[in-house]
Amino acid sequence: MKIKRMICLGLLLAVLPALSGCWYLVAGGAGAYGGYKMKEKGYTLRNPIAKEKSSPQPSK
Repeated sequence: MKIKRMICLGLLLAVLPALSGCWYLVAGGAGAYGGYKMKEKGYTLRNPIAKEKSSPQPSK
């Protein structure tokens, strides 16, 4: 019984580093899905640093 537990623990420790890169894909997919749903509801993304258009000033 103890040998089986050690083998399972060893496999878990061997596979865990291989799965660490998958978390980036999961987070990216969740962000993309959230952005898609927000776009459906009418929200848009804008650049926070945008040049303001100058309004035409009346000439004197």
